[in-house]
Amino acid sequence: MAETGYMARKSIASIVKSGESGPLCLTRTLGALSITAMGVGAIIGAGIFVLTGTAAAQYAGPSIILSFILGGTACAFIGLCYSELAAMLPVCGSTYTYTYATLGELFAWIIGWDLILEYAMGAATVAVGWSGYFVSLSRNAGINIPPSLTASPGVIVKMPDGTQVAGIVNLPAVFIIVVLTTMLVLGTKESVRLNNIMVAIKLFVVVAFVAIGVFFVRPTNWHPFIPKNTGEFGSFGTSGILRGAAVVFFAFLGFDAVSTAAQEARNPRRDMPIGILGSLAICTLLYIAVAGVLSGLVPYIELNVPDPIAKGVDVIGIGWFSILIKVGALTGLTTVILVLLYGQSRIFFTMSQDGLLPRLFTRVHPRLHTPYLSQMMIGTLVAVAAALTPINVLGEMVSIGTLFAFVLVCGAVVYLRRSDPQASRPFRAPGVPVVPVLGILLCLLLMVGLPLVTWLRLVVWLVIGMIFYFFYGRNHSILRHPERGLD
Repeated sequence: MAETGYMARKSIASIVKSGESGPLCLTRTLGALSITAMGVGAIIGAGIFVLTGTAAAQYAGPSIILSFILGGTACAFIGLCYSELAAMLPVCGSTYTYTYATLGELFAWIIGWDLILEYAMGAATVAVGWSGYFVSLSRNAGINIPPSLTASPGVIVKMPDGTQVAGIVNLPAVFIIVVLTTMLVLGTKESVRLNNIMVAIKLFVVVAFVAIGVFFVRPTNWHPFIPKNTGEFGSFGTSGILRGAAVVFFAFLGFDAVSTAAQEARNPRRDMPIGILGSLAICTLLYIAVAGVLSGLVPYIELNVPDPIAKGVDVIGIGWFSILIKVGALTGLTTVILVLLYGQSRIFFTMSQDGLLPRLFTRVHPRLHTPYLSQMMIGTLVAVAAALTPINVLGEMVSIGTLFAFVLVCGAVVYLRRSDPQASRPFRAPGVPVVPVLGILLCLLLMVGLPLVTWLRLVVWLVIGMIFYFFYGRNHSILRHPERGLD
């Protein structure tokens, strides 16, 4: 009998079965090491190379270290919840699938639509940051790209000589998205191999920065550790630490993208918890170390620049290392874009299997075994967003969309423990319901630190999604209309 209500749930058994057999299954090629590297590749990027300086200069000062600790603590609780669900439901739908099994179809659609903010818009955001480092490194090599072609419309680009030029389109951002989309279309296994190499390069650069920079730290730059509040919420002081954590939370968003690889993991019950928790632990420790060294090298008021790590290296006075850092930044940002583009296509793949999106998103190339049409369409949309949208607008939307998704993940663990207590759980999050509830509270706390306009944008985006669902999704839902099936 068809499920007709908007709260209709997919059973755990049907979800697991969908990922184990059938013509729409993806090839299981990923081991624990590759999944961990994928997580590190998604996490380490904009957080270290861009947002650390901005958050320190505008909100937290040297106490940006505490902002990272707060963000990492929230992610620890969330990561435990993700690990349980990813091992329990080894399919590629991430939060969307978990919500379908708990709150039902309507909420699953809402979170699936919301995840576009995290993955697609996240990739666009990082691509804009990639463009900035690429332009800077090109200038070091004597290649000057016209500034009007390196920024979105309305953005003012400041030249080294002090002149200002208005942006028209961000072509370097488009270029990197096109290249990575092509790679993902050609094959997951090949993309993961390149990702592993790039992750190794950027880890070396980050560790080298900490190892060398620590000898040049000036402790006086850490005083006052928590600058006095200026009278505005989020402008230094305790509220500044919270605002800083909300901003740099963008830096942690990649770890949940690991869960989208569950259907392509060789042994998801073991590999997924290792990949999620391992990548999160590695990156949190590196973030804290980099934040401490950077704020000790450069007075925090001077860190409001697009390349704060490079500025820190300039203080050290090793010229060649500055170029190495820029290369490492480009590598780091590239891996983030790669994983986010990958994750978005896998979520659309699952939503299309359920009938909530058009069937073209489930079409797998007969030779390459990748969802090629979906990947190309996503790449096109992300390239347009990166070319024409300012980075600050993209970044704020990504943060609130991610936090909203994390709240539902934590809630799903509590719900499934009660609704399906006998279900197989190869990995069990400890301290349920305390751990998930703490994850929810910390996410809500960080969301409070974001401005009202960001909340309004989220509401508008969700309204657009609801319109699409009621005009298309509910009429094509396989759960509500099982007689239709898929081609």
